[in-house]
Amino acid sequence: MAETNGHATHTPSQRYLSTRGADTDCSFEEVVLQGLATDGGLYIPEVIPKATNWKSWADLSFPDLAFEVLSLYISPDEIPAEDLKSIIKKSYETFRHADTTPLVHLEGNLHLLELFHGPTFAFKDVALQFLGNLFEYFLVRKNKGVPEGGSRHHLTVVGATSGDTGSAAIYGLRGKKDVSVFILHPKGRVSPIQEAQMTTVLDPNVHNLAVTGTFDDCQDIVKALFADPEMSTKLNLGAVNSINWARILAQITYYFHSYFSLSKNTEGFQVGSQVRFVVPTGNFGDVLAGYFAHRMGLPVEKLVIATNENDILDRFWKTGRYEKTPAEAAPADDTRIGGVKETYSPAMDILVSSNFERLLWFLYHEYAVTAGLNEEWNRTQASQAVAGWLKDLKAKGGFGPIDGELMGYARRDFESERVSDNQTIDEISKTYGNLNYMLDPHSAVGIAASRRSLERAQSSQHISLSTAHPAKFSGAVERALSGIEGFSFETSVQPAEFKGLEERERRVREVANSWNEVGKVLVEELAKEKA
Repeated sequence: MAETNGHATHTPSQRYLSTRGADTDCSFEEVVLQGLATDGGLYIPEVIPKATNWKSWADLSFPDLAFEVLSLYISPDEIPAEDLKSIIKKSYETFRHADTTPLVHLEGNLHLLELFHGPTFAFKDVALQFLGNLFEYFLVRKNKGVPEGGSRHHLTVVGATSGDTGSAAIYGLRGKKDVSVFILHPKGRVSPIQEAQMTTVLDPNVHNLAVTGTFDDCQDIVKALFADPEMSTKLNLGAVNSINWARILAQITYYFHSYFSLSKNTEGFQVGSQVRFVVPTGNFGDVLAGYFAHRMGLPVEKLVIATNENDILDRFWKTGRYEKTPAEAAPADDTRIGGVKETYSPAMDILVSSNFERLLWFLYHEYAVTAGLNEEWNRTQASQAVAGWLKDLKAKGGFGPIDGELMGYARRDFESERVSDNQTIDEISKTYGNLNYMLDPHSAVGIAASRRSLERAQSSQHISLSTAHPAKFSGAVERALSGIEGFSFETSVQPAEFKGLEERERRVREVANSWNEVGKVLVEELAKEKA
């Protein structure tokens, strides 16, 4: 990579492949617009680039830092540098804070990364504002010179949400030309504010579908639609869930940004020192971005995975088995009998973490490299292993325990914690009472896990990711704080943007838990939209 004053001027052409082996040598544009690979796998970069000059990025603004990170994954042959800078600028000028993702010191070695200053008050705005503008950029380019009424390239974006992805995707795509967006959410299983944020957007290209099932059902429907060649081709489907590589890519930036913020504001912490990141996660996308940052060169001591009572990831790190239903006895406070348990942190109420597949590929690839054969063989072995594991997950409900050496790689970079509903409510109350800081339930899961990590690594600086504004989860916050004198949800928590939101006109359609039925609805609604 050529450099000027320590900053990237161009990068070798980065190509992408599927975790399951069928798709190889794909461009960034193909990966973004297609979303899911043709074999049902997820796209990953052929090589994780090393950011050899990352220390020189310390004083960059968030948009300029994003340009440096993204330039390592996007060839200027695909998006020229000035165009990429323009897309990034447009994506982050919608944020309410000058720092985009500010770092707040809570106490001692504990810091909180606020990721909720975007238009929908959730961390997913960081990626979905960028992805929406990417879609628009590629479509404008494809349709250049095509007259209105001509055969224009149109993208039908389909996504599943447990709450925040839906509103962030809608706000990133509303009103954009040549794009229709369909968001599936589990009926009655998102917070009232999350539902209102989605369903009160009345732009003609926005369609909300309430599915009679769980988030995992919604996610399975989306994957089935993409896996059906006729449906995928006929509607030209695109993905906004974190199965879309651009989602992960955009989130890498705030790991570097928060690290540099820490170095500027923490006595004794210098650029080059190690840090622990604690990440509340359900679908594994947010923490996976941290893994990429670490592989690029950021000195991460550990990535601590914080789960709620839907703890498939925590159980994997504890046992080496990835199973939908626990084989061992569940903890005493777990009342679930198989399936997804509804908790106070609904965005994490996920049984199967889609992005975990990407990590499995890289772990097995690292394992294959030790055999000393060629890179083509290494990639084939990793893809075959992942395809086999995912086949067992679908057919048997799980796989493992995996090889001890592979688990060694997983435990080298990651630790995990499980936080119950009671512990979540207690953390919201304790943090507000002791530190006068209000957490949403997902961020509270992260802080509770951080406190346990601090017991193991007291001298390590910890950055815990705060994923949403507390006003999005009134039930949990009011339960935790209603007994505190002077507390009022409306005056203490609710931002002006949320007031009256639940009373506005809505547009939403209830659909059966069936990918065939959803497919019919997509065709029907698109015909109405284009009429």
